[in-house]
Amino acid sequence: MPLSTVLCTSFQYILLLMIVAWIVSLVRGKACVVDSFWGLGFIIAAWTAYIHGPGTSRGLLVALLVTIWALRLIAHVTHRNWGKPEDRRYQAMRDHHGPRFWLVSLFTVFLLQAAILWVVSLGPQLAQLAPRPEHLTWLDGLGILIFVVGLTFEAVGDWQMERFKQDPGNVGKVMDQGLWAYTRHPNYFGESLVWWGIFCIALATPYWWAAWISPVLITLLLLKVSGVAMLEKDIADRRPGYAVYKRKVNAFIPGFPSKW
Repeated sequence: MPLSTVLCTSFQYILLLMIVAWIVSLVRGKACVVDSFWGLGFIIAAWTAYIHGPGTSRGLLVALLVTIWALRLIAHVTHRNWGKPEDRRYQAMRDHHGPRFWLVSLFTVFLLQAAILWVVSLGPQLAQLAPRPEHLTWLDGLGILIFVVGLTFEAVGDWQMERFKQDPGNVGKVMDQGLWAYTRHPNYFGESLVWWGIFCIALATPYWWAAWISPVLITLLLLKVSGVAMLEKDIADRRPGYAVYKRKVNAFIPGFPSKW
């Protein structure tokens, strides 16, 4: 199947998935269900590319890496949101649009995320659809290493934060322990590394020149849109100690805390 046809097919599958997610959100009354469907979309894109692609060892490797990352993310996000009120980001949108939100959310939440998801998934898809080189190279090995480091940061950071929040004595306090002592967002840093690792694998293929869109876009989103920027917009108002923590610890790339 031609490359363009495979990419169009994965886009159609992702659109269908997000329409299903939108219907589920209407039934449950919570737009944040989209967060659980986000990871599933990448699994669908990765295995669509592998099944319809040349079936190389690199293609299988990327499909497995994406699946491992996505399944962990789905489990974490679903566990975090289950039985909880709607995420305040979506609640603010719901309050803004009022009775029209049920329809507006289809375009501003679900279809928008479908488009972003597909663009981010281009990196792994292009790596899978390249017929050569047939054998794995040192770039694949380096990509796996970067991926593992990123996934470790992401998983351990999320686990440490969850344990911190489970302690009633930490209500209103700032998490500054473990990985959070070296970066204010170890989970976001790890997420970015995961995609740079997959890009490194794509570097071994003829499509490397287009695969850069995935890590660059996800890093920009994490830093400037839905990650660091959004979370830190008002966190100092909710946690008074965050201003000091912000001056001491790097926002993204890990580093030793300053003695300020």
